[in-house]
Amino acid sequence: MSGEVFFGDRILRISDIVALSERRTSAALSLSSSFQQRIQRGADFLDRLLMEEGVIYGVTTGYGDSCTVSVPQTLVNELPVHLTRFHGCGLGASLSPELTRAVIAVRLASLCRGYSGVSPALLEFLVRLLQHDILPLIPEEGSVGASGDLTPLSYLAAVVIGERRVLFRGETRDAADVLAEVGIAPHKLRPKEGLALMNGTAVMTALACIAHGRAAYVGRLAARLTSLSTLAIQGNAFHFSRELFAVKPHPGQVEVAGWIRSDLEHEEMPRNSARLQDRYSLRCAPHVVGVLVDALSFTETLLETELNSANDNPIIDGEEELILHGGHFYGGHVAFAMDSLKSCVANVADLLDRQLALLVDTRYNNGLPPNLSGAKGDRAMINHGFKAVQIAVSAWTAEALKLTMPASVFSRSTECHNQDKVSMGTIAARDCLRILELTEQVIAANLLATVQALQLRLQSGELQASHLLPQILAMKASVEDVCPLVIEDRPLDSAMRGIIGLIRARQWSLYEQG
Repeated sequence: MSGEVFFGDRILRISDIVALSERRTSAALSLSSSFQQRIQRGADFLDRLLMEEGVIYGVTTGYGDSCTVSVPQTLVNELPVHLTRFHGCGLGASLSPELTRAVIAVRLASLCRGYSGVSPALLEFLVRLLQHDILPLIPEEGSVGASGDLTPLSYLAAVVIGERRVLFRGETRDAADVLAEVGIAPHKLRPKEGLALMNGTAVMTALACIAHGRAAYVGRLAARLTSLSTLAIQGNAFHFSRELFAVKPHPGQVEVAGWIRSDLEHEEMPRNSARLQDRYSLRCAPHVVGVLVDALSFTETLLETELNSANDNPIIDGEEELILHGGHFYGGHVAFAMDSLKSCVANVADLLDRQLALLVDTRYNNGLPPNLSGAKGDRAMINHGFKAVQIAVSAWTAEALKLTMPASVFSRSTECHNQDKVSMGTIAARDCLRILELTEQVIAANLLATVQALQLRLQSGELQASHLLPQILAMKASVEDVCPLVIEDRPLDSAMRGIIGLIRARQWSLYEQG
């Protein structure tokens, strides 16, 4: 772990959240006096209002549709604890450690804007959770994305007060026991702090940040796979020429064409003289992957605005001494970003599925053996190479495409019709992550197949190692380390899992990006 991400006085980037989620960096609060004073002013302002018996939503009233219910001053301090408890109804699998760290970091980022009326002690507590890697077990299901991610964030709030379960050093344990072990006292929630922890877009935004980072790498891998498929099928490099893309200059499309061109610009590379124009899944790859690259630029702005916002309600403005009631917990922008991104990623899976279908089919693969089998002679009759892999890739692609239905259009009226229009941003983000998982599986299978095809070309003498640029040879070698040439049929699931691990670890630096 190297470096620190400081919360408080600087704009956070998606890359900061990704780095924290992967424990490549650590969290710290800004030491600036202006930040510390801003946080304290919000807490002090709230205290003064309570002493004057002011009416504050979620502090001296019930929650949601119960905002008309007044809470006696004697019970104000118990109210936030009840909020954490009655929202403990999440189900489904727990978020992964990576996603859970991102959730804590994103909620911390919002509270550090200084508009939630929380104490510096609460911010310090969240930082210590990240530093000690104490991870609440957060169920992934149960949020409609407004009023924020209430139910999943209740599991974070519960750990803050020493309740429920956490993952710590690979074991699931009671939060109270782990906090005691590392010397952290449970935090006593101030009147607004339960709501401040839970009433926001932290889960959907955290998931979206992780999805965004993975999608960016998927785009680069798709470009590399297109290069490998073009080489394997003896396609035409001129489909990616600089002059061609100058006349339709969508930035992402131009960039993807440049990436592929940089893999294929080799004066000795064989050309396919039999076919002037390759099929769309090769020729139009920049037009498909380029949409994803352009979408990433757009969605980055949406997500980083959300990440650096006070997505809470009510807003506590300690500087101007205002209580502002609104709907900043609404995750519409995150929902739109994820619904958009998941369609782009699924389209990439579909593109790569079509490329693999060409490679295994002797009608289209320009002389490669059926199903890319390496068996020869009589042995070829009983060996089927990548036949089943292509079927599996088709299944994964179909599932990814099925999940592209926009989640945001399925708004439901909830909570006595108080939350009568909701974002579904968390479901959109979960869909996007699932589509990415499926697409990474498609990529892993395609990498095995395209490298097999290149090995067969080299073996037959149709291709020389000198025809391949260093970056292609290096990637080919790393895939071969996981999966040597398939001659006699063998299960390939372990090899694909190995490649998926390399993809998740971003094993390959692609196109001058680490």
